[in-house]
Amino acid sequence: MRRPLTLLAGAALLAPLALTGAPPASAADRYTVTPLEFTVRAGDRSCTVDADLYRPAGADARNPAPAVLATNGFGGSKSDGSTDAIGKAFAERGYVGLVYSGLGFGKSGCLITLDDPAVDGKAASGLVDFLAGTRAADDGTEADFVATDAPGDPVVGMIGGSYGGAVQLATASADRRIDALVPLITWNDLAHSLSPNTTGASRGVSSRTPGVFKWQWTNGFYLMGEGQPLLVPSLDPSRFGSLTCLHFAAEACDTIRLLNSGRYPAAETARMLAYARSVSPVSYLSGVTAPTLLVQGQADSLFTLNEATATYRALKAQGTTAKMIWQSWGHSGGQVPGELDLATGNLETSYVGRRILDWFDRYLHHDEETGTGPEFAYYRDWASGYGTAAALPSPSRTMYLSGDGTLVDSRSEVSRGSRQYTNWLLPSSHSESSLAGLIGLPDPAPYDTKGTHLGWTSAPLSAPLDVVGAPKATLKVVSPTAERVQNSGDAADKLVLFTKVYDVAPDGTQKLVNRLVAPVRVPDVTRPFTVELPAIVHRYEAGHRLRFVIAASDSAYFGNRGIKPVTVVSAPQDTGVLQLPVIG
Repeated sequence: MRRPLTLLAGAALLAPLALTGAPPASAADRYTVTPLEFTVRAGDRSCTVDADLYRPAGADARNPAPAVLATNGFGGSKSDGSTDAIGKAFAERGYVGLVYSGLGFGKSGCLITLDDPAVDGKAASGLVDFLAGTRAADDGTEADFVATDAPGDPVVGMIGGSYGGAVQLATASADRRIDALVPLITWNDLAHSLSPNTTGASRGVSSRTPGVFKWQWTNGFYLMGEGQPLLVPSLDPSRFGSLTCLHFAAEACDTIRLLNSGRYPAAETARMLAYARSVSPVSYLSGVTAPTLLVQGQADSLFTLNEATATYRALKAQGTTAKMIWQSWGHSGGQVPGELDLATGNLETSYVGRRILDWFDRYLHHDEETGTGPEFAYYRDWASGYGTAAALPSPSRTMYLSGDGTLVDSRSEVSRGSRQYTNWLLPSSHSESSLAGLIGLPDPAPYDTKGTHLGWTSAPLSAPLDVVGAPKATLKVVSPTAERVQNSGDAADKLVLFTKVYDVAPDGTQKLVNRLVAPVRVPDVTRPFTVELPAIVHRYEAGHRLRFVIAASDSAYFGNRGIKPVTVVSAPQDTGVLQLPVIG
């Protein structure tokens, strides 16, 4: 089931908690809630931050407690079901909770700066000062009941999702006082998230060639941010930018305008990529030393599993303690029974919930006897419990694209042949309607129109095939039209295509796992290129077939500029290759 954008990506990422087994005492007996305001310096502005302090019963100067800091998802505030739920949940478990409306949201001031570490991260660091006892709230309230590691260094962790996830990494990159992080369903490189290119990655998911504009998701968030006066009356004057960019930092609006223009001129594109990456973890992870438990959703076409994987690998490579969980749900829905669902208060009874509690026990309570679980865990719908591994699976099964449209297991089975498709000026393939849940509309099943795509289908599987991770495809295409214009100086002239893998049942019905596709802007059509598809966790049952597709377009993205026919040629020693990370 798909959830509305405002639920999963914005205001209410996490729903209110009703604790399993909670004592019958009233909330007032278990904790108190105090509204607070803080004036912080963030970037070149002074900003008012609206916060709520959750103080557990019994926490005082002689009995200090560790703290948990959290803020909202995009479009939310301290009072929505997500952020308020975090404060309650951890106060009931003996933590001091400090939850706040992120800059540009709720009653907090200043512009929306996309979790810029120099602005949003610095603002959060000002709240850490309060927890450290080195500053008071604007009304004089002080926190002398938070545990410390040293004078001025509080014991504090952060948790939150999406927009409230990236801000944790932004804060920890500049403030080493943060002791533990739990970012859920967030990004590694915002340039990739909004305009992904799944080939030519030079660092994590980041490609030197600009990607393919994810117009539905991007414009949905932009309209949500610019529509603040409709959502929050009597805004703080510091929330306004200019008549052409009301509530975002100017660079953010410039980025949206460039993406919507359908153009990628070199100089403007370089500025856009530099800005989007400057407000993304890919640019500042080297400063993150806090132990980090990454939780990413399998059903997520906004921030795919590949983004969390890139963050995980970067943290591990630099020696930062990090572990990763691939849960079922993300921005595109995917909630299933038994999974982490804070609406039912199942922290103690869900796998992910227990892992979060253990993470904070270990790094906030400093309980070295508490285990924090395996390096990598993933929800699987074909078996009970989570699958676990000591490392991410690597591609282990190779298949080949034959000239007759089959997907075969050895080069000797490849038939010689060539096949062609031609794009239309309008999208002829569909993976998802990213905002269907937001506006309450049904989302048609994925499809590809005849003549505008090519597919290669395997023989029926003799045994189940379990894929965990990101498939890779190495391809070579022929497109004289694209070749003539690809060096025009505008990257929008380069060839665009989309790759994906379907699960085809014996009756011919097909499933596109989590409706995920890999958008590609081919850097040079005269050379082979390798595509990293979005990671999945999926069992292809015995009797089912795999179908690898190259499509000319997708309705959730901008497509080719002009008509660019594509031919794919196959021969035993020169053909496309599909690699799958198979377990078991």
